[in-house]
Amino acid sequence: MAIKTVWIEEGCIMCNACDAECPDVFLVTDTTCMIKADVREDGQESENRDEKSLLKAEHRDSLADGIKAAASGCPVEVIKYEE
Repeated sequence: MAIKTVWIEEGCIMCNACDAECPDVFLVTDTTCMIKADVREDGQESENRDEKSLLKAEHRDSLADGIKAAASGCPVEVIKYEE
């Protein structure tokens, strides 16, 4: 099933698991994890926690499995998404 939006809740420990699982979507920085601008409709790069920007239509299906795998592999369960 396609994923409409993905975001990072507070509490990211910057373990790089999401970036390793789905590097097209996630970017781990020194302080948090961000959703990359080029996959978001609003073109911003942030946790997407407040904006809840939708994924660009062309990425909703193709990146869904990677996003789900990253969310299930997150040791602190801060990756959230909406289908």
